[in-house]
Amino acid sequence: MKKINQLIQQWERGTVRISSYLNKAGYQKDLMKKYVSSKWLESLGYGAFKLAGDTIEWTGAVKALQEQKGLGIHPGGISAIELRGYGHYIKQGGEVIHLFGNRKETLPKWFTNQNWMNRINYVKTSLFNYKSNSLTSTVSVNNLKVKVSINELAAMEMLFLVPKVQSFEEAYLVMENLTSLRPKYVQQLLEECNSIKVKRLFMWMAEKQNHSWVEDLDLSKINFGNGKRLIVKNGALDKKYNITIPREFNG
Repeated sequence: MKKINQLIQQWERGTVRISSYLNKAGYQKDLMKKYVSSKWLESLGYGAFKLAGDTIEWTGAVKALQEQKGLGIHPGGISAIELRGYGHYIKQGGEVIHLFGNRKETLPKWFTNQNWMNRINYVKTSLFNYKSNSLTSTVSVNNLKVKVSINELAAMEMLFLVPKVQSFEEAYLVMENLTSLRPKYVQQLLEECNSIKVKRLFMWMAEKQNHSWVEDLDLSKINFGNGKRLIVKNGALDKKYNITIPREFNG
């Protein structure tokens, strides 16, 4: 009885505990089955548990993946920018949450099988290596602390999804609000970014919008690649960055 009481007292409301994490803490499989049958805990699917009667949202699940599994999966792109208060407020239901992770990181079935209030779009990508802890920082979301992309990273993740997932027009408006990006991180990310399209589009928008932080960048260190990149069909070609952009933005 003492052991279950200790577990419940330490269990943060709204969060998930993963089996491997519980096992290391001395809570083996048979013991967890007993706690579930005794109505102390509930299973969220294979390998994950919650407190009985507790409500779990994507934030509590992502927090578990970050802290208990050590995964780099995080809210990124426009979702991160909105969570930091630089865009439209993310509603409890309906809005898409864009999660980013490297190609080797997969969302477990217990996560994907949940009926979250927000639709989840998980982007497995080699856009960055996502190994640097400095590219995310903690934000309080639904009263839980979750690691979220810093704005410099989020902006490039957002542009990575243009135009198939993210509209060009909305991305442009969001970029317009990012007046205080830190040149140190922008420089680092432009040098590390594996997408020629993202680097060109990012700089085109930044220069078009006359952001002051552009002056502190050393573009000679950035590989912008060769040849044209099609951003939108039937667009106008920007000759400096060799990208096609919507005609209404040309000029």
